[in-house]
Amino acid sequence: MGPEKYKYLIIGGGVAGVTAAETIRTKDETSSIAVINDEPYALYSRVMLSKANFFLGKIPFDEVWLKGEEWYKKNRVAFIGGRLVVFLDAKNKIAVLDDKRQISYEKLLISTGVRTREWDVPGHDKKGIYYLRTLEDGKAIMAAIKSAKKAVTIGGGFIGFEMADLLKLAGLDTTMLLRENYFWEPTLDAASGKMIENALEKTGIKIIKNAEVTEVLGDKNVESVVLKDGTKIECDMIVCGIGVIPPPLEFAREAGVEIKCGILTNEYLETNVKDIWAAGDIAEYKDLLLEENIQLGNWVNAREQGRISGLNMAASCDELGIKKEAFKFVSFYTTQGAGISVAFIGDSRPFPDRQIILRGSPDLNSYERILVVGKELVGATMINRTSELTSVAKLIQNNVDVSAYTSELSNPDFDLKQLLPK
Repeated sequence: MGPEKYKYLIIGGGVAGVTAAETIRTKDETSSIAVINDEPYALYSRVMLSKANFFLGKIPFDEVWLKGEEWYKKNRVAFIGGRLVVFLDAKNKIAVLDDKRQISYEKLLISTGVRTREWDVPGHDKKGIYYLRTLEDGKAIMAAIKSAKKAVTIGGGFIGFEMADLLKLAGLDTTMLLRENYFWEPTLDAASGKMIENALEKTGIKIIKNAEVTEVLGDKNVESVVLKDGTKIECDMIVCGIGVIPPPLEFAREAGVEIKCGILTNEYLETNVKDIWAAGDIAEYKDLLLEENIQLGNWVNAREQGRISGLNMAASCDELGIKKEAFKFVSFYTTQGAGISVAFIGDSRPFPDRQIILRGSPDLNSYERILVVGKELVGATMINRTSELTSVAKLIQNNVDVSAYTSELSNPDFDLKQLLPK
């Protein structure tokens, strides 16, 4: 018996992979499509997994689903759930799964996403330590908060911020541990970090900075953590948000696909191997706006890369007569909790060659940092100023020369729309 045959094969059933399948189907109504997913679930919202209304049961659990089984059937997309690709023969275009099934393809997309970085502190294997990436992770935390009394969060990023807020809302005595000097160092400045800390502390969350856990104590279950300075903090659950790592990519590397931090692609999301594309968090792509290769891990970026990669996979089929399209997108991420909203847009890394223009101030509880390289805006961070997200995105997208408008940009009352092309 030979391999199963599909024209389009997508490895990864998250938002990038499923959006690619959806896009392909709008361009190619008849060819076969298959999606292989390491989880057994249809597409669900990872964004919702860290939102309080979902965790606290204020909205129905079923709202987590973005595509039901009927969507895959209606669009004739074969869903192969709970499976991993372990070998890829790029020459003969065959993928081998962990159950030894063989699947042949003509066009392949790798959109596996990334994995949570595991905490390696002594005692990290005790019960009561949680991560948040998958639906199963979310279910486990939802179950734990029903009986837990004291929680500790590890890490000063999106997961740490959102989960600390959630745990406190759920009625738990919550302590946040940061290794850094302030929240979101070094992407944010100290003033921005302090604004976030103040908001969290007002809800009753305790924050300990420059903190490093040396051991987790308890028999089988978590009972407390010990810090480097000897401080002991009692807790019966810990949520870790300490970054992400690539999933196992040996199958791609052995097939000749070039990989650095992520899978390298050009601006069309094509890899160095013919008929193989990459999209989503795992893609290290050529950014036409920044003119460098970058890797971004957020939902809106993954969704748009899914659309572009699907379009370009269909465009590679000459008979469809579709023109391929470069990926040019200003990515952003927003979150809110503890009475404060935070947004990152574009490339907000505070490198030494970047001019940083401040709008508003922490005293006004409205503070924005605009990052400029040369004459153009490349990114921004916003606290309680997310209403300017669209204007900033358009300034970046249109490569607007802002060099003559430094004083206007630093005026919090100046309407950024005035700088946009007419």
